[in-house]
Amino acid sequence: PKPAESAHDPLKVRAMAFRNAKGRAVVAIVDTLGLSREVLDTVKQRAAQATGWQAAEMLLAATHTHSAPSTKAFGPPQQVAYAKLAQEGMVEAIVRAVKNLQPASVGFGSDSVPDEVFNRRWYLQDGTMPKSPFGEYDKVKMNPNRKHITEPAGPTDPTVAVLYAIDSRRKPLGLLANYPLHYVGNINLGTRQASADYFGEFARIVPWRLRAAASETFVPMLSNGACGDINNIDFTGTRAPREPFEQCRIVATKVADAAWRATREMQFHADVPVAMLQREVPLQWRKPSKALLQRSQKILALSKEEQAQLPRLEPLYARRVLNQHQRTGHADCLVQAIRIGEQAIVSLPFETFVEIGLELKKKSPFKHTLVIELANGSYGYLPTPRHHELGGYETWLGTSKVQKDASEILVRNLLDMLQELHQPDNR
Repeated sequence: PKPAESAHDPLKVRAMAFRNAKGRAVVAIVDTLGLSREVLDTVKQRAAQATGWQAAEMLLAATHTHSAPSTKAFGPPQQVAYAKLAQEGMVEAIVRAVKNLQPASVGFGSDSVPDEVFNRRWYLQDGTMPKSPFGEYDKVKMNPNRKHITEPAGPTDPTVAVLYAIDSRRKPLGLLANYPLHYVGNINLGTRQASADYFGEFARIVPWRLRAAASETFVPMLSNGACGDINNIDFTGTRAPREPFEQCRIVATKVADAAWRATREMQFHADVPVAMLQREVPLQWRKPSKALLQRSQKILALSKEEQAQLPRLEPLYARRVLNQHQRTGHADCLVQAIRIGEQAIVSLPFETFVEIGLELKKKSPFKHTLVIELANGSYGYLPTPRHHELGGYETWLGTSKVQKDASEILVRNLLDMLQELHQPDNR
């Protein structure tokens, strides 16, 4: 809500295009918190007109940096101007990627950085769980007081997955990496600064790892994996105090090193199949119970002074409950699956729980599957049904916006798409 005073580092759109025979796919990663379907549909239409490619052949995803303005054109003139610039940048990145196509070979590899990913949802000691904004008690809590924790409510995924393209002289063309970790933050204490967070720092470092720092055309980019319940806070250990942005550099360096290690023994293949599928999956909006709706209406009927006496989040979530109640129709959630050789990329328009990403990777018919969250839309958090039973911030009505079994529906659709891409007709 408060404008940044300066930019710590650039905000960018990075894109890679793939084409073989009739198969085409573009992956673009945008330094922003989230991307709305409203913005993306317009961007894709403009890019399609400029390139002759189809909108259904374009995947755009947010890095989920918390230090960037919205790409929606609303509010004060500065925000409208920035949104116009950002949307033009998305179109330009896609157009450049398509224009710069050249013969290439691709490889896929992975490594891991386990010591920077932590599940942020915890079971607590008996009697220490605070009430939720709805006046109820959850079974787990996000980012709890570490004095009260007992065990995490889920796993982590330390995988750094890498798709790497080189030209006929084995010079780097582009690298798409994926790591299931939320933003790191702590960009600047005391002042607000725009920043691409560790995603941008990764893109700055990687060219040096691959001897591509002098290249004017190499495109390095880091996408966000399924990490709706994963962050960079070590709840059981202690870390030395950091200067502003230092932790971003540390995490980016580790992930860049892992990406480099993943390329060391990589096998490259030319003339690989390229294919892309997408489905628009209708999901029902979650609705409040009659009792919760009445409770929320009573809270919002109070004066500002009376609301100020309530727990901090109660008025906020009372408004979110009313917003959910007023939603009509359903959420048209776009999911995509891409095949590049014997590797696959899938995307979901949510902050996706790590267990969903792990399930997709395990059940995929492809040897390597890269899961990108917050792609082609932003519909809040996507917990599993089990986590809905546990409660916690990511499951609260208004934070989680679609039906409680949405993750199972989307996983089924994506696995069907992956099976279709794996058929001989797509080889």
